[in-house]
Amino acid sequence: MESTRSKSKPYVTSVNVMAALFSVLLLLGQFYSHSWAASAAPDIKVNGMDNTVTLASENTLTVTVELNAGEQTGEQADWWIVADTPMGWYCYEYPNGWYFGGDSIRPAYQGALFNLTEPLEVLRVSGLPVGNYAFYFGVDMNMNGTLTGGDALYFDGVEVNISASGGSFPVVDTGQTACYDDNGDEITCPESGEAFAGQDAQYDGNQMSYSDNGDGTITDNATGLMWQQTPGNRGLSWQEAVDYCESLELAGYDDWRIPTLKELFSISDFSKGWPYLNTTYFDLAGTSVSKDEQYWADYYEGTTVEGGSEAAFGVNHGTGHIKAYPANVSGRMGNYVRAVRGNTYGVNVFVDNGDGTITDNVTGLMWQQADSGTGMDWENALAYAESSTLAGHDDWRLPNIKELQSIVDYTHSPSASDEANLGPAIDTDFFQITELPSGTTNYSTDYGYFWSSTSAYFGPQSPEYYYAWYVAFGTAVDDNGDDFHGAGAVRFDTKVEGGPASEGGERCYNYVRLVRNAGL
Repeated sequence: MESTRSKSKPYVTSVNVMAALFSVLLLLGQFYSHSWAASAAPDIKVNGMDNTVTLASENTLTVTVELNAGEQTGEQADWWIVADTPMGWYCYEYPNGWYFGGDSIRPAYQGALFNLTEPLEVLRVSGLPVGNYAFYFGVDMNMNGTLTGGDALYFDGVEVNISASGGSFPVVDTGQTACYDDNGDEITCPESGEAFAGQDAQYDGNQMSYSDNGDGTITDNATGLMWQQTPGNRGLSWQEAVDYCESLELAGYDDWRIPTLKELFSISDFSKGWPYLNTTYFDLAGTSVSKDEQYWADYYEGTTVEGGSEAAFGVNHGTGHIKAYPANVSGRMGNYVRAVRGNTYGVNVFVDNGDGTITDNVTGLMWQQADSGTGMDWENALAYAESSTLAGHDDWRLPNIKELQSIVDYTHSPSASDEANLGPAIDTDFFQITELPSGTTNYSTDYGYFWSSTSAYFGPQSPEYYYAWYVAFGTAVDDNGDDFHGAGAVRFDTKVEGGPASEGGERCYNYVRLVRNAGL
């Protein structure tokens, strides 16, 4: 708040009134709508995000507030900043900070409304107890230090899930905001029931949010991971990349490591592509955007055409793909590496709900236990998801590409030389998966590709064309039927039979595994 403004006498109000009012509005989904342009517009964010945030206890949580006073600029009001926590209600009083509410709480500030256009940080903390939290910022137009049902209250809120140490796995949104048809053209996003409804852009997730620390590192506010901003401009073998990260000292830290695939894919940006990376925060290794922006991650359990039994996965931030590369090649043919530090992100905790659904307790996503059983083109995949009422829920959707990649098990491949690691790249203790018809590939048992709701832009070409992304839960084969990209690869293909061919040949009839938000 502006220091020149005086703070009125701190009145008190019943914490039970506050709890009841905010809780009822939360349950009814009556958050302040930013479409009310004429009214005051409070905005509260946790780690830069408006939607539900999931963090491990040891990760840093920051709360910021902003206010557009609108036509009510200058009107006298109570300002409220409160938190519903597993320990009870806490309240913020400017400039003294947070205190336990007990049986009574005070407004954060009392005085005229004004535009608070720069985010005001009201909390920065780590080590919070495990549990569910909700933070609220509101203003009411009756400046009397209390909240009653008759007060004109405008407020915004954010829910936060604090998990046990190392148990945070928020799936970060792709950044895609436009809708497309199967001809590769951008379209107005369809209404429910129309063709191509249910695309990535029509659902919001944990939005990407980064902080440039000014020391060669970038903090991902959604995952809590810290990244090397500028990777080295030289090709490394996979083991050289591991050694480089472990010996790296950067910004006063010496606990850097090579990222896992799920960590590295979490920073992929699908708002357009080429590169599939937010270059406002992350530097490219190459001097220009190309297919060679390939970064190392996990070792591969299978055997590929290029790498034989010594292959490792990487993310290509030029083209957006996940692919297995020869692990022992360095120099000009080697890959880059972007070091990371922080608690490992991407370990699933699945629960069988006994009704044909599986919940991942660390992502908050509920999955269809079986798959569609048959392949279908992209338009029909979207319609299949939108019409499902599995287990009594009618809000199923086709997962976006990051959601779908979040359930890949990279310790298995149908092409693995070790029989213990044979099988689809998914946890079959929880999920059922349809086997491909014999002869589809060169493997006695193999599994299909699965559609995502995310469209794929493939580089500068004329005319521009948007494919759709898929995950290969079996081998990702070449034209000869041999594993070329690896089980768990992320690729794209044409959305409809006869569409423009993509790399690796056409396979447009793919399977579907539905997803929904478990908390709804």
